[in-house]
Amino acid sequence: MSRQYTTDATITWCPGCGNFGIKTAYGQAVDKLAGRGVPTERLVMTAGIGQHAKMFDYVTTSGFYSLHGRALATAQGIKIGNPELKVVSFVGDGDSLGEGIAHFVFAAKRNSDITVICHNNGVYALTTGQRAPTSPRGFKGPSTPHGNVEEPLNPLVVALESGATFVARGYSGKLEQLADLIVEGVLHEGFAYIDVLQPCVTFNNLFDHYNENTYDLEEPADSFGAALEVARETEKLATGIIYRRKAPSHEAALLGQRVPARDRPTKAARREQVAGLLKSMEIA
Repeated sequence: MSRQYTTDATITWCPGCGNFGIKTAYGQAVDKLAGRGVPTERLVMTAGIGQHAKMFDYVTTSGFYSLHGRALATAQGIKIGNPELKVVSFVGDGDSLGEGIAHFVFAAKRNSDITVICHNNGVYALTTGQRAPTSPRGFKGPSTPHGNVEEPLNPLVVALESGATFVARGYSGKLEQLADLIVEGVLHEGFAYIDVLQPCVTFNNLFDHYNENTYDLEEPADSFGAALEVARETEKLATGIIYRRKAPSHEAALLGQRVPARDRPTKAARREQVAGLLKSMEIA
């Protein structure tokens, strides 16, 4: 990532962490977006709680540090307040598919015009490697010393079945492709979900596995059913845009051309409205 978007905060990710790749790719995407009509001033980020959320400390773009699992709720609020902004949410797999899964499902269902970048490492890394909703059966960690007995959630399938209109998968070891996916996700009008395979070198190091078992999907699937088939693949994992379709965004349907942040009543007008309301209550 260029120094232009990097803060002076000390980075506390482990050496070799997949988060470095996401941070670098995001910086490249910010540059590319500026060249495609989205200046940095229009970009806003939100983050939940976890190792992924440290992006908020390390990147200079504007944003809001949210609560655990609430990054998407915050992003939707920002977008409704000012639909002219491009809102990017950085979330973890535990953060968004555990605590925040209701927000995930409903943001996709209503096609909110936000971009979600999920740091999917299969563990709760900030709290020393407990199993997460995406941990595979048999995974051993502090909370499952004898092995996880549950099947993992498939975030791509959850996104598709919830109504997401842009679904992609990236890999923190493929920076150029990941940067392009972020660009396309931000430019997409509607809910864009980018699942990023992000190995945790300390608690779930899958770099070798992903290097050997990912392949580039040249074109998005030509139907919803075909996209589900790609999402459910387990032998080899596709990276690229898996599904994309056009549909009205939630903000367009809700607000039309109105921009609340710009078109709101003046302070004097709001006072008059409140005074009128109070007066009517007295009459009642």
